[in-house]
Amino acid sequence: MTELDDLRYPIGRFAPPASSLPGIRAAHMQTLRMLPERLRAAVAGLNDAQLDTPYREGGWTIRQVVHHLGDSHANAYVRFKLALTEDWPTIKPYDEAAWANLPDSRLPIGGSLALIEGLHGRWVAILEAMTEDDFRKGYNHPERGRQNLANVLAMYEWHSRHHTAHITGLRARMGW
Repeated sequence: MTELDDLRYPIGRFAPPASSLPGIRAAHMQTLRMLPERLRAAVAGLNDAQLDTPYREGGWTIRQVVHHLGDSHANAYVRFKLALTEDWPTIKPYDEAAWANLPDSRLPIGGSLALIEGLHGRWVAILEAMTEDDFRKGYNHPERGRQNLANVLAMYEWHSRHHTAHITGLRARMGW
């Protein structure tokens, strides 16, 4: 990988798991359960100038990353609920980069941290109640095709670690 790839993908690119065993899913759920706490720790003590620093050249600021996690995981939560209550619904994708440039992505991060905390509490409760059959359900993504919930869970587990690593990696490089 190039240096840019190392900064863009500090934990590597997402690779779907070979299988979806209950123990693997439990570990994924634990990552989602812990994201609010880990994200708060990653941004603890940062001032506005630090929050407005991109994690890499041409990348989002830490502030935008935090707000993106709220946006992305809120969409994922709704998509899970749609997949659990409808037969392979077609979901609507959104332009993440455009969302990251909307005015709310310049707000203080406290609102998104609170959103992520509440959202993840509810999301994990649903995940823990899901059956094997539920994890085989899914949705149709217009750009990515059929997505089953076991793989979507794995993707958001990776997504949680991926963006937290953007923040902690920048802090380490900057000595913050």
